[in-house]
Amino acid sequence: MPDYSIEVLEHPDDWPVAEWNALLGLQAHPTPFMRAESLAALAAGGAGPEQGWHARFVLLRRDGALHAAAPAWAKRHSWGEYVFDQAWAQAYHQHGLPYYPKLVVAVPFTPVPGSRLLARTEADRQALLHALEQLARAEGHSGVHLLFGDDADQRAAAALGWLRRDGVQFHWTRPAEASALTWPDFLASLQRDKRKKIQQERRRVAEAGVDWRVLEGAQITPSDWRFFHRCYAATYHAHGQHPYLDEACFQRWGRGLPEHWLMFVARREGRDIAASLLAIDRAQGLAWGRYWGALEDLPCLHFEACYYRPLQWCLEQGFQRFEGGAQGEHKMARGLMPVGTGSAHWVAHPGFREAISRFVEREGQGMAAYREELDERSPFKAARSGSAD
Repeated sequence: MPDYSIEVLEHPDDWPVAEWNALLGLQAHPTPFMRAESLAALAAGGAGPEQGWHARFVLLRRDGALHAAAPAWAKRHSWGEYVFDQAWAQAYHQHGLPYYPKLVVAVPFTPVPGSRLLARTEADRQALLHALEQLARAEGHSGVHLLFGDDADQRAAAALGWLRRDGVQFHWTRPAEASALTWPDFLASLQRDKRKKIQQERRRVAEAGVDWRVLEGAQITPSDWRFFHRCYAATYHAHGQHPYLDEACFQRWGRGLPEHWLMFVARREGRDIAASLLAIDRAQGLAWGRYWGALEDLPCLHFEACYYRPLQWCLEQGFQRFEGGAQGEHKMARGLMPVGTGSAHWVAHPGFREAISRFVEREGQGMAAYREELDERSPFKAARSGSAD
């Protein structure tokens, strides 16, 4: 690509923070997770080479100015991606071919849809995709996987023949006709059985003697972050798993991006027992449910911390959308409706490219039928328009 100079950066200290964030600000769907500070915190606190995430950030410059960039990672496993391709890896293995390493364009452990290919123009975005293909060929990757990209990313990838894979998440979106909406309004919009279930679950937590602190931005102190990580790690260990992120990652998030964090801390009998963490963007009116953890196992505490408290807060603050995270049909009963997500895949091997193309086509048909089935199970009294992509 003679018009561009290509840089591949491996270490967060080398990333051009100001240029990266300025380019992110030009995109249609920027999120706090794509800011350079957030990605550097992940690279230092859970998504580093020791965990199998080798940063290979791709930057395209023209006349010295940054025109395009993408957070790419060389990987030898598929953990922490939330777009599941283990069956593809097994098929490669059965044919005596290596699936790993692969190149992934993503925010580690963060299935949040948004801009991934940062570019000034569509031509720059296309050039960035070509650069990713070029890097994959040069380094022997089986393919490139663009995860949870926005519409502009998906269109650019489709134009180059990349394969699209569809998924689904569950989000609450403020109805267009309800600029002012209270928690009682929300409950009243639900079918009677769903409304009663929520009221019962919230009552159980209140009757257990739990009260709450709500901390935003600079109100979250280093000791609060330390407590949160303790809860987060305890919940992973309770399920026999090792936590992805260490405390240093959370502390760096708190220092580098304080305005983008909201924490709900549960207290019982004078002692903090649990916490949930949201990322927020007040300018866009968006909130993303991210992590939670508890030191005590109380019935319905998870629902209160991760859905009811955050959703009520979003209603009161006039937010437009609350994303509850990956997977989970149970979120529909709590007012979060299905929303389509997408990923795009470039496969180097011609034979497997054709086989995977047939697979994602069949999978897409199944996903469309699944979406239709979910829409028919709306918890609201009447179908709402908020379930569209």
